Amino acid sequence: MKLPSTLRAAVIRCVAAGAAVALVATGCSSGGGSSDRGATGGTLVVGYTVDPNTLDPWKATQFQAVHLLEQMYGTLTQLDADLNVVPGLAEKWQYSDDNTTLTLTLRQGVTFHDGKPFSSADVKSSIERIQKPETAAVAAATLKSVKSVEAPDPQTAVLRLAAPDAGLLTGLATTNLAMISKDDTPESIGRKPNGTGAFTFGSRTAGQSVTLTANGDHWGGKPTVDGLEFRIIPDETSVVAGLQSGNVHFATVDDPLVARSAEGSGLKVTKTPSLSYHVLQFNARKAPLNNRDVRLAISCAIDRKQVLDTAAMGEGEVVGPVTSPAYKSDPNARPCPTRDLAKAKSLLAGAGFAGGVTIPTIVSQGQYATSVNEAQNLQAQLKEAGITLDLQTLESGAYVDKWIAADFTAAVALNGGRPDPDGMYGRYFTSTGNLNKVAGYSSPELDKLFAEGRATTDVAKRKEVYTRVSRHLEDNAVWVWLFASYGYTVTTQGVGGFTAMPNGSLKNLRQVSLQ
Repeated sequence: MKLPSTLRAAVIRCVAAGAAVALVATGCSSGGGSSDRGATGGTLVVGYTVDPNTLDPWKATQFQAVHLLEQMYGTLTQLDADLNVVPGLAEKWQYSDDNTTLTLTLRQGVTFHDGKPFSSADVKSSIERIQKPETAAVAAATLKSVKSVEAPDPQTAVLRLAAPDAGLLTGLATTNLAMISKDDTPESIGRKPNGTGAFTFGSRTAGQSVTLTANGDHWGGKPTVDGLEFRIIPDETSVVAGLQSGNVHFATVDDPLVARSAEGSGLKVTKTPSLSYHVLQFNARKAPLNNRDVRLAISCAIDRKQVLDTAAMGEGEVVGPVTSPAYKSDPNARPCPTRDLAKAKSLLAGAGFAGGVTIPTIVSQGQYATSVNEAQNLQAQLKEAGITLDLQTLESGAYVDKWIAADFTAAVALNGGRPDPDGMYGRYFTSTGNLNKVAGYSSPELDKLFAEGRATTDVAKRKEVYTRVSRHLEDNAVWVWLFASYGYTVTTQGVGGFTAMPNGSLKNLRQVSLQ
């Protein structure tokens, strides 16, 4: 959502004048992470700016779709609020001495929403189907190390690994690797979700809403509310208006200006650092971006802090490729840690584009609030180096379709980060990664590095490996990593019990209460 400049300025003046506004970089309101549980029952209305584009968890890349589907589907492991791996559908696990066999003990008494029992046969079926290329599962690469799955009894699943895989347990927590009934078909999966999650599918009206009902048989206990309604509202300012009127109870917003105005109006706002990263993504297999010096010229011509300040009011931090907390990249370890127009022009001339170059670039509108502002600032900065971003602004669904098909030269993107860097990038930047076509780049060196990173559980050794991965990505200007921002949870005063997470997950909606 991009506010007209006059309206944006007016809102800033209004926010600045409100003494109640206290949303600063180190603080948040008292509304987030509350453990208070109020009265049970009621339907929690969640404001969404974009209609989820799929009901298939294995194919979901759009944030809105993932957050909807994680309410209905369960995963073998989960992440807690500190991003530690904790039991999910698997209540415990054990590695063999050589770390090439992972034995999962499944919870007893778990059922799918259609009443059928969940068992190791469903684990075997899910993993094997995800691995098949025809499934087009977006997280298939996370299971690259799994060479076979055995189901010796209903409560035991045995994963045989081709090699040790340090990131596997973390990877199994993603909704993209949700467990699906062995009896469900691709057609039924995309039409009516049938998971093991805390909410069951109710109804969907395209472009308007999706309703879910509390699952009284959920292994973790029935959710506090009776149901969820994900209501589609055109933009974040309209979502906040719905919260102010009481027609909406809960929302996440990206635009810090909208978050500030929401808190100034008396709504509860929680600010959470995010693992997701804003990036100018390249398809390095398409001319002229198949020329490394052209990519480096673009990277050197961009002041990342200016993009952050312009698009997100400085609410975030400039980052390198890896945002995983234990393996975080140093943003200064890049060929041009600060903007260098002279070097950018020299690189462009050396690549044979002294007269300038044009880069067709797709931008989404509606999927996240700062996208168009980011694109316009990048366009203005790059113009000074003789680089023209030819922007094509698309609605969210059309953008995702082009992105998944790698039908772009460059893309202004917000990509999800993960606690483990292998799960974050192995699917993108290895030659056999299932999203390598989207990434537009691979190399034998990266293949070797990712294999090394998976093979050890020693954090210090893995950090050294992923530092080398980060440096390779930056030195080759594979993409231009810009910044990580914050996520803002906005609720009415009667909502309690939600714990925000750095990975953006909304799974804790099952704990929310309405008063």
